[in-house]
Amino acid sequence: MPRRSPRARRKPGGAKLPQAPRVRSAPGRARPAASRTKRAAPGAHARARLKRVPRRPPANGAKPERKPLRAPARAARRFAAPDPVRVRAVLEQLRELYPDARCALDFRSPLELLVATILSAQCTDERVNMTTPALFARYPDAQSLAVAPQAEIETMIRSTGFFRNKARSIRECCADIVARHGGEVPRTMEELLTLRGVGRKTANVVLGNAFGVPGVVVDTHVHRLSQRLGFTAENDPVKIEFALMPIVPRERWIAFSHWLILHGRQVCAARKPRCSTCALAVHCPRVGVTASQ
Repeated sequence: MPRRSPRARRKPGGAKLPQAPRVRSAPGRARPAASRTKRAAPGAHARARLKRVPRRPPANGAKPERKPLRAPARAARRFAAPDPVRVRAVLEQLRELYPDARCALDFRSPLELLVATILSAQCTDERVNMTTPALFARYPDAQSLAVAPQAEIETMIRSTGFFRNKARSIRECCADIVARHGGEVPRTMEELLTLRGVGRKTANVVLGNAFGVPGVVVDTHVHRLSQRLGFTAENDPVKIEFALMPIVPRERWIAFSHWLILHGRQVCAARKPRCSTCALAVHCPRVGVTASQ
């Protein structure tokens, strides 16, 4: 007697009824209509869309008017250019507050200013001024800095932070000055930007303070204060520079950068500006200020 499976034993008398063979479609042929799965009936919204009749064009042949698209709820507000009267008032107040503003970096030549500006990245000017005298006494010109050992420069500038990258930038920059400019720091923005490790901020510092060429230096203080004063809404330093140039007179570009740097250090701090004692409070919209003293 053949052995029955467990499932057959659980279902007594259960001989399976014959079923119709399963229809399989051959490759390249459509499945018979009877074997296709029926789609669910569309819902109320779907039926409403199906019954919607398209609008007919006007009889005169003109195109139908389209409804304007709805603006997003949180659309970005367009930046409005600052009032020239307010800008002049801010500049005059800054001039009275800081009449002797100048570059905080100590230097005796354009090369020393260039090297000091490279060292000032993510470092205080006071720390740079403590580091550069020994560096320039050992390596007084571009030729000596270009051939100086990397390890020795790193040791001398270690206290300024990021000393490996800064030492490499100083050596490569001085090598470019020796190879392409005869050991002298170039006097144009285009030539300075070709030097390795030199950006627009460093170039503007050198041009303005060593050669007297007007330029707007955008460091962290100028970045912050120009936004708080409502002079620009840009975040990129280069865009901020080009946004400030039309609203600040050209003859004040150099001084304007010094004024904002000094005011940012002494009054308009990053976290809690001292707005209660700020002389610019009556002209400042305090854009982005959430807490102040």
